[in-house]
Amino acid sequence: QVQLVESGGGLVQPGGSLRLSCSASGRTSSSSTTGWFRQSAGKEREFVAAVRWSGGTTRYADSVKGRFTISRDNAKNTVYLSMNNLKPEDTAVYYCSIGSGIILSSMTFASSYHYWGQGTQVTVSS
Repeated sequence: QVQLVESGGGLVQPGGSLRLSCSASGRTSSSSTTGWFRQSAGKEREFVAAVRWSGGTTRYADSVKGRFTISRDNAKNTVYLSMNNLKPEDTAVYYCSIGSGIILSSMTFASSYHYWGQGTQVTVSS
């Protein structure tokens, strides 16, 4: 069993920045992959970014490339999502997820992940 806790959401103006954190506890492993997904009102959950704990391979959605950066601190079992130049369309509930043994081509699929956090709200508005 793995528990995930997200933090760092909030209200920010367009063009601003936020950093989300995802802290994992329980049965994590070096073969884990952590993904960030988001869901806005009336829309399906969509992939944002993911990182492999071993080796650090990352994946990003096209909509966030160049603006968001995912990173990890293995010693703290924590993954971060640094979000810059935020836009109103980035407004959503952001969810952290984790899974083991996820192949590279499956890192962007929500169904690949086994455990989910409770989500943190990000609102981009003036």
